[in-house]
Amino acid sequence: MKRRTWLIGTGAILGGALGVGVLGVAGRDAYFGRRARQMAKPALLGGWIGIATDDVVTVYVPHSDMGQGSLTALAMMAAEELDADWKQVRAEQAPADPAFANRYFIEGFLLKGRQAPGFARGGALLAFGEIGRLAHMQVTGGSASVRFTGQMGLRAAGAAAREMLAQAAAAQWGVPRAELTTQAGTVRHAASGRSLRYGELALRAAESGAPGQVALKQRSEFRLVGTAPPRLDIPAKVTGRAQYGIDVSLPGMLVATVKASPVHGEKLVQVDEAPAIAVRGVRKVVKLPEAVAVVADGYWAARTGLDALKPQFSSGPNAQVTSDTIAGRFNAALDGGEGKSVHAAGDAARVKGTRFSATYAVPFLHHATMEPINVTAQWQDGKLKAWGSEQDALGARANLADVSGLPMADVQFTPMSVGGGFGRRSAPKKDHLAQAVAIAKVVAPAPVKLIWSREEDFAQGAYRPAVTTRIEATLDDAGQVQAWQQRFIDTPELINEGFPLPYAIANQSMVAVPVPTHVRYGAWRSVAHSQHGFFTESFIDELAEAARQDPLEFRRRHLPPGSRHLRVLDEAARRAAWGAPLPAGHAHGIALVESFGSVVAEVIEASLDPGGLPAVHKVTAVVDCGYVVHADTAAQQVQGGIIMGLSAALGEAITIKDGAVAQHSFPDYPILRMNQVPAIDITFVESDGPLGGLGEVGLPPVAPALANAMHALTGRRMRSLPLRGVRKDASPA
Repeated sequence: MKRRTWLIGTGAILGGALGVGVLGVAGRDAYFGRRARQMAKPALLGGWIGIATDDVVTVYVPHSDMGQGSLTALAMMAAEELDADWKQVRAEQAPADPAFANRYFIEGFLLKGRQAPGFARGGALLAFGEIGRLAHMQVTGGSASVRFTGQMGLRAAGAAAREMLAQAAAAQWGVPRAELTTQAGTVRHAASGRSLRYGELALRAAESGAPGQVALKQRSEFRLVGTAPPRLDIPAKVTGRAQYGIDVSLPGMLVATVKASPVHGEKLVQVDEAPAIAVRGVRKVVKLPEAVAVVADGYWAARTGLDALKPQFSSGPNAQVTSDTIAGRFNAALDGGEGKSVHAAGDAARVKGTRFSATYAVPFLHHATMEPINVTAQWQDGKLKAWGSEQDALGARANLADVSGLPMADVQFTPMSVGGGFGRRSAPKKDHLAQAVAIAKVVAPAPVKLIWSREEDFAQGAYRPAVTTRIEATLDDAGQVQAWQQRFIDTPELINEGFPLPYAIANQSMVAVPVPTHVRYGAWRSVAHSQHGFFTESFIDELAEAARQDPLEFRRRHLPPGSRHLRVLDEAARRAAWGAPLPAGHAHGIALVESFGSVVAEVIEASLDPGGLPAVHKVTAVVDCGYVVHADTAAQQVQGGIIMGLSAALGEAITIKDGAVAQHSFPDYPILRMNQVPAIDITFVESDGPLGGLGEVGLPPVAPALANAMHALTGRRMRSLPLRGVRKDASPA
């Protein structure tokens, strides 16, 4: 007998499927019901949780699998509230359909992690749902999966499903609901000793409406959350069953590769196709507005044909741009350019005392993902199908509809596992999708897989923005910071929440100054916190030295008593044995950064290698993310952030020469090797704070903690990244 799955979604039976869920918790959503009825497969109805007759529970997750383990964590949160048997729980990425637009991502960011009050919850959910659909929201980023989708959405879905199943059992047995309990995928009646499996109750539960309100468990009631069951995604990855975008293989599929103008924004002027056509296996040369593509039977032939071409691109003023000219423009703008105030408190300009100032700069950074940019597309009968590794599946589908000129209904996008994202695959400007559509039209109806070479991936990135800042602080006679004035280069189109200070400083002025460049940029792991964490925590260390105070004690004096920040800072110092003797030639540096709702303090122990480069021996990290969902994955995410932060701090930089990116691949863009990874000690401390993110929060404190350790070791202030060529008794750099 074919397994039947009942979905927890809207509170209606649709083709035999249960439709009770997150939307039904707060009120009916007419769109959701219509969309669910339009969809042929029960598994694609609008709910988030499916319960099959064999008791298998499937949690549909509106996020991409990038190796971060969030599908398991999100399934745990739903299963915890559902009281499901974890052995029966599965997780699947939700399809790229508006029925799965993620309202909780929208709600979380707009309300900063808070929920609308109960009396307004229903209307708020409907409004956020509409915004989510209009914005095609299925983004994976901002450390939002667990703290927003899980906390606000899937926990509520699980609780609603549990209540509906219990109500169904009460009706079947003719007993009061209050006499029933749920455990391990069953509803139990202790007085009679009876029990029913969830799979037995799903159809009856489908006949009832979703509860208007649900009560979530207290942390003390958690049985699953906080443990570390094996991740659901690992077996498929170990056996090779997991499929990434680059793994897509279709009958009759062609392969294309492309070369765009090295100077972003320039156009293709002309190209002689003959050298590529002469290569065995090459089918076509496709001219695009900003690039040329070669289509062949396989990648090697396409790449060989492309290398044989000598395309000519337009050359405007941007061809004269270099990293130095960009830095000069940044500095000139900070000296006197117009800016917008992003934060102000008190009157920082009028505060009397001793003033100290410094300028810091960080470079463009590449995402350096393992899987290069790729997408497979097929144009057939006036419709488009595509397969790809994107951080925003529904957004990618909408983008494909836009560039193809087709309605959304005629565009199908199948999301694949993502071989590294870090923000690159959520960039608003997805040139590769437009390229793939144009190529697919030319070779229709054959499917074509577009693969960027590693060199093209480097040349056409959406880099972490280069940013320069100038900070001036005023100290009173007691060494307390009374004023903080900061101007920094703005990054329009990116959420910039990295500049707020964790310290109690009464007078503050923060001004963002726009300086457009032609270099494409986008979100990079931890977004603005990667720059501002370095700026703030490096300058705080300088102020501690100016006040002749220990860096730890200086920070403590500026943090509110009893705060999460102070607790985390003290615990990191204790675990790292701050102030205790270290081996000769070693030094400690410390940094404290709040990002994405989590507070992280890190202490780095470092020395200089024989070549004068930093050698990191140990990183001690303490994290307050509210509470931990999956213990192992939480630690892995912080470890990954620390390692990526070290890699960027020690050697990564995208530089511009003649308007183009100077780096071509990993030989001239070194990333941290396994033998360079230090010992990492991570401790989580629980608090009453809101649930925070983890995927990005380990990164921001790394660079300032390391730079501060280098200063303690050498006496030199490192005010720019990466930290190359450190030596003692040199001027600040």
